[in-house]
Amino acid sequence: MAENIVINQEESLSELEGSNKVDLLGMDRQAMEAYFLSIGEKPFRAGQVMKWIHQFGVSDFDEMTNLSKALREKLLKLAQVRTPKIVAEQLSEDGTIKWLLEVDNHNSVEVVYIPEKNRGTLCISSQVGCALECTFCSTGQQGFNRNLENWEIIAQMWVANKALGCKPKEERRISNVVFMGMGEPLLNVTHVFPVARILMDDFAYGLSKRRVTISTSGVVPAIDKIKDELDVSLAISLHAPNNPLRDILVPINKKYPLEELMPSLYRYVEGGHSKKHVTVEYVMLDQVNDRVAHAEQLVKLLGDLPCKVNLIPFNPFPDTDYKRSSNNAIHRFRAVLEDGGLSVTVRKTRGDDIDAACGQLAGKVSDRTKRTLHRVEFSGKSLN
Repeated sequence: MAENIVINQEESLSELEGSNKVDLLGMDRQAMEAYFLSIGEKPFRAGQVMKWIHQFGVSDFDEMTNLSKALREKLLKLAQVRTPKIVAEQLSEDGTIKWLLEVDNHNSVEVVYIPEKNRGTLCISSQVGCALECTFCSTGQQGFNRNLENWEIIAQMWVANKALGCKPKEERRISNVVFMGMGEPLLNVTHVFPVARILMDDFAYGLSKRRVTISTSGVVPAIDKIKDELDVSLAISLHAPNNPLRDILVPINKKYPLEELMPSLYRYVEGGHSKKHVTVEYVMLDQVNDRVAHAEQLVKLLGDLPCKVNLIPFNPFPDTDYKRSSNNAIHRFRAVLEDGGLSVTVRKTRGDDIDAACGQLAGKVSDRTKRTLHRVEFSGKSLN
């Protein structure tokens, strides 16, 4: 049975409101070095402070003992390491853990830890809510408030390590980080890119580029920015093999249709970094996108793109009209893809008893879009 735990913390975000102190938690190494130069210190101090914050989980400058007393006193006056309040923790029967983090007095986001035999994956959020309105996603139905800032995103990693009782320098339980939580990461590149750099920095968490994945619904200009500026893995929330169906399931397709999205994926894998493939995410919706004809279209669409396809059984949420594809439908779909030469996996559902599975994250969003929820009824029909 899933367990719910409410966690109390002495310090809340409201106590830090109005502070003019510079927050160091969300600075990548380049920004941190520039900051130390700006306050008259040597840039190598950046590496020291990053290690204390990210590798040892220290937020109190007085505990950073290899810094001079004068520098510690200066940082106490000028800077801070701010972390969000943990509102609640939920434990799944399968070991998955979901935390609800308060990022301001009106909004909270969810972050999920998924333990497996040979790795531990942290699914982090990049926005409060989501503006894209994907019809099969709980987050997409609850509206949008704002982008998360650097510190609010990397704090999810910092808090998770604390809650798991480990220090990355001494014990790594989080081996993979995926930007697959609340929000569309590539509509927040200003804050997501620096966080990805922190995750891969040897002075911070030291994750390899293959273990940091950004998932996008298809923001084409930002995919090209990844190719040019950031060496990480890429996942595409595709979910349909043709434009008419994808326009409904993933409405951003109206702005960046498949004719624009697919060339951007080829540009990504052919970029200057050692990128090998794209992960194609495809949620399986009963009688909507799971027909043999859809599988055949997907084989043709992906062609010779270096990729692996991840079939995701739909995870229901309140008031949705969609249903999960049957096991037989998923197996038939997979067989067609494999016969077409594609590498295919079927994702094992994790954390669905605590609404922590793919597409179920909701958090608490003060929706400033005043979105009118709408439903799409297929009446057993699918678009070809």
